[in-house]
Amino acid sequence: MRNYFFLLLGCALCTTFLLSCNSPYTYKKKGYFNITFPEKKYQTFDEPGYPYTFEYPVYATVAKDTSFFDTKAGDWWINIDFPRFNGRIYISYKGVTPKNFDSLVNDGFKMAYKQHTDIATGIEDSAINTPSGVEGIYFSLKGNTATANQFFVTDSTRHFLRGALYYNAAPNEDSLSIVNDFLKQDLKHLINTLRWR
Repeated sequence: MRNYFFLLLGCALCTTFLLSCNSPYTYKKKGYFNITFPEKKYQTFDEPGYPYTFEYPVYATVAKDTSFFDTKAGDWWINIDFPRFNGRIYISYKGVTPKNFDSLVNDGFKMAYKQHTDIATGIEDSAINTPSGVEGIYFSLKGNTATANQFFVTDSTRHFLRGALYYNAAPNEDSLSIVNDFLKQDLKHLINTLRWR
């Protein structure tokens, strides 16, 4: 009986092997989902009482930030959500005084460098200078960081605004790079259309 079982098992394995050899082998590369991007169109964020205005994509939504730090969120803090990409730009705003300007700029650098130095494989910062007088620094972070794009802008006398793009997903530079490149254009458009009030 035992020999009969092994004979049947052997025949089944040989049949499977012979049948599988008849079909051509197709190599399948490791890949990610195909992402179709919407057309670039923009709308204006121009809410009464806010000390700034800018253009943002029509495929995004803006909501007041309701998270709490210390006692409350900033009065003019907002989130720009990209539901299709599971991403969010966190926008924080603070008024500038002679006493806090250096601290705000230092915090902008710390948020980019100190929190991501151990994970990032590279950090590039570049100066921002728009025709409307908006100046600041744009940070591009490489590697599996929580955010690959962040910036701060100011007029150095009254306004200071910081933005950072995050995803509600595990940081994976390979899979997020195409979305980062797409949304980076929107971040730069936001900066170039930013106006102070």
